Amino acid sequence: MATRIGFLHTLIRKDEKLLLDELAARPDVSVVMIDDRLLTFKLGSRGFGVDTVLERSITHSRGLTALQLFEAGGVPCVNNSAVATTCGDKLLTSIALQKAGVPQPQVRVAFTAESALATIEEMGYPVVMKPAVGSWGRLLAKINDRDAAEALLEHKEVLGSYHHSIFYLQEYVEKRGRDIRSFVVGDECIAAIYRTSDHWITNTARGGVATNCPVTAEIGTLSVNAAEAVGGGMVAIDLFESKDGILVNEVNHTMEFKNSVTTTGVNIPGAMVDYVINVARNR
Repeated sequence: MATRIGFLHTLIRKDEKLLLDELAARPDVSVVMIDDRLLTFKLGSRGFGVDTVLERSITHSRGLTALQLFEAGGVPCVNNSAVATTCGDKLLTSIALQKAGVPQPQVRVAFTAESALATIEEMGYPVVMKPAVGSWGRLLAKINDRDAAEALLEHKEVLGSYHHSIFYLQEYVEKRGRDIRSFVVGDECIAAIYRTSDHWITNTARGGVATNCPVTAEIGTLSVNAAEAVGGGMVAIDLFESKDGILVNEVNHTMEFKNSVTTTGVNIPGAMVDYVINVARNR
C-alpha cells in the first residue's frame, strides 16, 4: 500500500513544486493535495486519509491551526505544531535558544513605549526592533538614534494590535554585509548559503544574493543545536558572524530553499522528502 503524504499548501510556489517533483519520483508514495483555503475540520475526526502531513502554508496562523487539528486527529505532521509554535514567535525562539545554551544576540523585551525607550537607551544605538511574529524581513527596524526610536515606538502604539504591543529588541550585530542561512533536516545540517546585500537586511526575499557557504564543524554543530532547541524536524537557521563567534538570529520552520539548491549543489527538497516519508512510515 502506498504511503500517503498530505501536502498542506496555500499556493504552489517554486519551493512547493520542487517538493512535489521529488514526491512524484518516489515509488510507493501518493500525494494528497490539501489546499488550506478550502480546508474545513470536524472536531473528533481521525486519520484524514493520510499517513503524515507536510505543512507548506504561507499564513503562519492558518498553518499552525491546521497542524494542531491534524495532530488531534492522530496524524503526525512535519513540522509538528510545537515546532511551528516556537519558531513562529521570535520571543519563544529566543527563550528556547537561551535554555539550550545556544549563542544568540542579546534580546530585551518591553511592554510599553516608555520602558522600550529606556531599554533602547540602555542597550545603546543602533538597536534592532522586530515584530515577535513575522517573516521575509518585514517590519524590521534598525534604530540609530533617539529621534528614530521615539517615532517608531509611537507608530507601534498607534497601530495598537497585539503584535505591536510587545517590543522585541535585539542587539545590532555588524555582519559586514552578509549572514548565513543553514538548512537542518533531522539531525544533520545538509547545506548553507551566504546571503549578501548592501542593505543591512540580507534576506533573499529583500534582494540578498545567495552564494554557497561551506558547512564547517562550527556551523554544522550550532545549526543542529539550534534545531534541537526548538524541537527538531526540518528548519532553516539564520546565523550572524560576529566578533564573538557565530550567533543564531532566527529559526524558520517552513523553510524556503529555492535559491539554495543550485547554489549549494545539494538536493535539499530530496532530503526533506526522505525525512517526511520516514516519519510517515514510522508513525
